[in-house]
Amino acid sequence: MSTPQPNAVSTTRQMTPEEAQEFADQVFDVARNGDASMLVRLLDNDLPPNLRNHKGDTLLILASYHGHLDASRVLLEHGADPDICNDNGHTALAGSGFKGNLAMAKLLLSHGANVEAKSPDGKTALMMAAMFDRTDIVALLLQHGANPQVRDAKGITAFAAAQAMGAKNTSAQLAALMQCDG
Repeated sequence: MSTPQPNAVSTTRQMTPEEAQEFADQVFDVARNGDASMLVRLLDNDLPPNLRNHKGDTLLILASYHGHLDASRVLLEHGADPDICNDNGHTALAGSGFKGNLAMAKLLLSHGANVEAKSPDGKTALMMAAMFDRTDIVALLLQHGANPQVRDAKGITAFAAAQAMGAKNTSAQLAALMQCDG
């Protein structure tokens, strides 16, 4: 067993800012490409699960937006916050409503995503799903307590947003709900 030399020079060096940026870009690509096993290794070596890029996207927002269930699950199990908004004010759950990814929406909700989280303009995941005619996600969000009467900053409800976007199926779905409640 060797003993450390009292005046030994450390061979460890800090990354340059350029190297750090290149590494960060690679990490975001790992999430974007859904490499769950690499994410496990990085997270197990103290990579912050809520690391954000220059657009405010977290690793979870990128993995979920690109439909990578296993990578998203890894991030959530390592403490990623499903309610962080990117610089556009979108959460991972709102992204799943936009993309129409029911399995992702279920995963995010099962890990505590706030069904009523709002973007700065007041849009909720329900509004996003309604606008893009995602009936299955609208039904799921309603089952999890999404309030169809919530209004965004312009006073628009999910029903009105669906109508404005020409989303016939979710317009009918939400209209039927309003008739039942009315």
